[in-house]
Amino acid sequence: MTFVAGLASCSDDDSFSTSPSNLLTFSADTIALDTVFSNVSSSTRSFCVYNHSGDGIRCSDIRLERGSASGFRVNVDGIDLTQIGSTSDIEIRKGDSIRVYVEATPSVQNTDGPNEVEDNLVFTLESGAVQRVNLNVWSWDAVFLRNHHVTGEETLPADKPLVIYGGLTVDSGAVLNLQAGTTLYFHGDAGLDVYGRINSQGEAGNNVSLRGDRLDRMFDYLPYDMTPGQWLGVTLHASSTDNTLRYTDIHSAYNGIYIDSCIVDPLKLQMIASTVHNCQGYGIYAQNARLDIQSSQITNTLHDCIRIDGGDVTINSSTLAQFYPFDSERGYVLNFSNASPLRQLTVTNSLLTGYADDVLMGSEDSTLNSVFNYAFDHCLVRTPKPETADSVYLTNMIYENVRDTTVGAEKHFVKIDTDNLRYDFRLDSTSQAIGAASAETSYPTDRDGRVRDDRPDIGAFEYTKPSNE
Repeated sequence: MTFVAGLASCSDDDSFSTSPSNLLTFSADTIALDTVFSNVSSSTRSFCVYNHSGDGIRCSDIRLERGSASGFRVNVDGIDLTQIGSTSDIEIRKGDSIRVYVEATPSVQNTDGPNEVEDNLVFTLESGAVQRVNLNVWSWDAVFLRNHHVTGEETLPADKPLVIYGGLTVDSGAVLNLQAGTTLYFHGDAGLDVYGRINSQGEAGNNVSLRGDRLDRMFDYLPYDMTPGQWLGVTLHASSTDNTLRYTDIHSAYNGIYIDSCIVDPLKLQMIASTVHNCQGYGIYAQNARLDIQSSQITNTLHDCIRIDGGDVTINSSTLAQFYPFDSERGYVLNFSNASPLRQLTVTNSLLTGYADDVLMGSEDSTLNSVFNYAFDHCLVRTPKPETADSVYLTNMIYENVRDTTVGAEKHFVKIDTDNLRYDFRLDSTSQAIGAASAETSYPTDRDGRVRDDRPDIGAFEYTKPSNE
């Protein structure tokens, strides 16, 4: 009797229904892939197909409704539909499931912005019932540059995204012009190497942007664009001088800007109303160079936000903040030394803060017999207040009370959301930086292009009351 019952059980498990009321269940009825550039493959998504019907179900046909025209590629239970077009006689026993993988390489769309591409994966059951799972991806036409060299004066177009593979190099004596609204998307192996000159002229509300090329997400809440180390960054080589970054946003690189110099004069880089953010190395590293940084934001880097080894550097009306979330061994906000002669480091009207109790490091090596000159004025700094009175090197300073653990450095800013990696370094109403800068020496406009008033604020941003206040 036991043996007969066992046979009956196996026979029941192997039965397949032709009733149209027996249907499949899908873990998702829509598979939305991230935005990709045309002719570039998306990441892979998957979903499960369950049989909860109480009997076995056979699929007489599984196919893409548009065939190969849409650019989707589908693998059903190990069978690649891209190769054969459709598959039949897929069996899903009761209580069982199969997994389906989907990716896409959409073709050129001939549109100005991202364009939605859709298809349906159609399951036709042995009963004749038809079920569909929608597939969609946004495709964006782009200009692709591979190991591109600028050999004369060249202005890159601003009307389409520019995707860089292998690297973008500005040869010695050449000039690269970037217009307002230009975005350069660098692949992981690519960076901008400047032997000549870069002239980046963004505008308030219409920045030039340099970023990685991944448009998809690492996690649902985290786009790859918000993770560091997505591309190599900008390198200004020894022969490069007179570079300008105005309203330019550089983020999620390895090193934001790496500056190599063998002489201090002439000016290496003027950086006005620009941002370097979320870097896996340094924000700005400069050796023996002359820099002028005004109304700019340099934030969240694994190593120092700014590292200065000698040279002649002016930092004015800027925000330097260190809330790098991916490693507790983060560097300083500003680290300077006389590894090469430090002719002058002048920091004025600037906000320097972060998680650490001391975000500032100055290192003088007296054995090098090289100068070590610096001066801070009208700055708010998270560093212990010197025991002696402010000297000519430190004037009109505001020192954060690091012993007050009830409020941290986050209090200065609109948003420091480490859990979701969202940051807004505009000033909050509680910040001591409001109204504390020098009207005589502050840069006349802030990072957003707003004119500073007669009681300007320390840092890159002028405080603006929310509209509901």
